[in-house]
Amino acid sequence: MDALSDVLSMLRVSSVLSSRFEGRGAWAFRFPAYQGVKFGGVLSGRFHLWIAGSKAPLMLEKGDFYMLTDGQQFCSASDPERVPLDGPAAYRSIRGADGVVRYQGDDGAGDHEQVSIASGRFTFENDVTEILLRHLPPLIHLRAADLGSHALSRLLDLLEWETSGLQAGADVASSSLAALVLVHVLRTYLASTPQPEGWLGALADPKIGGALSMMHAQPGERWTVDSLASSVGMSRTAFATRFRRQVGCAPVEYLAQWRMTIARSALKHSEEPLTDIASRIGYLSDTAFSIAFKRSTGQSPGRFRVLSREA
Repeated sequence: MDALSDVLSMLRVSSVLSSRFEGRGAWAFRFPAYQGVKFGGVLSGRFHLWIAGSKAPLMLEKGDFYMLTDGQQFCSASDPERVPLDGPAAYRSIRGADGVVRYQGDDGAGDHEQVSIASGRFTFENDVTEILLRHLPPLIHLRAADLGSHALSRLLDLLEWETSGLQAGADVASSSLAALVLVHVLRTYLASTPQPEGWLGALADPKIGGALSMMHAQPGERWTVDSLASSVGMSRTAFATRFRRQVGCAPVEYLAQWRMTIARSALKHSEEPLTDIASRIGYLSDTAFSIAFKRSTGQSPGRFRVLSREA
């Protein structure tokens, strides 16, 4: 499994696909801070989107995708000069029986074509979010003109279908579809950004990305800075410096953090014995593992398991 897939699988994404929004005339909405990640695709028309406080609204057109990553308040509008209404309150008051939100704004001045948007929100069960989202821009915009025949353009067709009404099996379908959107948006962002920062950018570096993939593929291996550097054909010093600059921490520190992430997930979601967990992530005994786990989380593995089941 590659490092991105590994982290995404560990995230245990809980994805909720919202109903479709259809707006006519002039309109503007303000949305509050949120948890997780929000995304959307423009099914028809065009509209403006911006982070609250930003002075440069972004124009999105049919076929475009966007992703909001850092939980800030944001606004959307056909006319960004209008004073925005409370989005959640307005949506609740006009949502149709089929789940679609239809808003008729003022005709006002200017030509405001009908806009149709399918959007959703991801929430995450655990704390791997920092690894995945660190250094991502607060608003990612993928243009239809740049996507061409990319898989995202096909996913937009599915988004349109799944948000067209109350479809049978919608919960399962929308969850799977939203997860696909997340993966493809991240892939496309990596491919289209010359020098992405943070952990995602490190994946695009053949050397550092290779080291990350090895640590994810074999977390129980007794990796050292020397062995990792040698495996990717770099000197110890050059590798350690480049890894820290791109990932934000030292290689061995990253490995320790990832091992604890695996351990927390296993304790929370399985009945795997402590000895097996310890062996799988590179500890010689469950005692050594327990000491490291308590140092990391402030709780013993057993206590963590009990409390996580009660939450």
